[in-house]
Amino acid sequence: MTDLSTTYLGLDLKNPLVASASPLSKDIDKARKLEQAGASAIVMYSLFEEQIIHESLELDHYLTRGTNSFAEAVTYFPESDAYLVGPKKYLTKLTELKKTLKIPVIGNLNGVSKGGWTGYAKQIQDAGADALELNLYYIPTDLDLTAQELENAQVELVAEVKSAISIPLAVKLSPYITALPNFARRIVEAGADGLVLFNRFYQPDFDLEELKIIPSLDLSTSAELRLPLRWISILHGKINADFALTSGVHTAQDALKTMMAGAKVAMMASNLLENGEQVISSMLNEITWWMEAHEYQSIKQMQGSMSQKSVKEPAAFERANYMNVLNSFKDLA
Repeated sequence: MTDLSTTYLGLDLKNPLVASASPLSKDIDKARKLEQAGASAIVMYSLFEEQIIHESLELDHYLTRGTNSFAEAVTYFPESDAYLVGPKKYLTKLTELKKTLKIPVIGNLNGVSKGGWTGYAKQIQDAGADALELNLYYIPTDLDLTAQELENAQVELVAEVKSAISIPLAVKLSPYITALPNFARRIVEAGADGLVLFNRFYQPDFDLEELKIIPSLDLSTSAELRLPLRWISILHGKINADFALTSGVHTAQDALKTMMAGAKVAMMASNLLENGEQVISSMLNEITWWMEAHEYQSIKQMQGSMSQKSVKEPAAFERANYMNVLNSFKDLA
């Protein structure tokens, strides 16, 4: 019998398909449907830093940088006033999810600054979360802020959050890091048990008639899988952490590629928001069929099989392959 089980952050999961942070986790009935469809775990929507310390000068500075700091699909949100619940309501919702669901529930903090707010990491743990995902969503626009200063602050933040909890900690990273392997290693050394690749930064658009800035979002597509796929393939086996791939998981093939790169789980939000929870069961069926057809007995057997350390041509993951790609395109023309 084909074994779809995997482990992530020390949690035993029945399969690698995880519902990532989205408004779906805000509704108990929708969360239950995700579980019934086959999701192996759910990441809650984010408890934003500004909900905790909105009066702090650090947060004021952060907000003036114009970040549209939604980690989930903005166009599917309720109006912001309705969505931004306070910490107490968030913790109550987490407790309700834990009482309702049998699968693991992963809490989610979205913040950038150190301070007393990290105490809420402990409260999320006490409310029953099986693990915590810390979302380092930040857009630097200060000309005086150096990359080293920003990275140091984020590493310190991870260490502070980790010191406040005993449950596993995953950290969601941005792809826009100059030396990502080094930064990823520093984040793990600071206490992260897992890395989630990557954040999607949602860009504002202009309304030319009203002359105002409006939120804008395109849901992910399978094409976006390539960026996190590449980096997980490179980092697998080099960093002692569990990898989760998010952004671009829409098909069974996407999930299979994710496992072969070296991830422990494939996370989905856009796919679920666009197509409904039923895509989970259909993807699981197709994954099982593919594995049987290709004589894979388990998910664990394939994890990392296409990572940089496992393939015959590891340079394919590096810039050295750039000219080969261009030449191959030229040959097709």
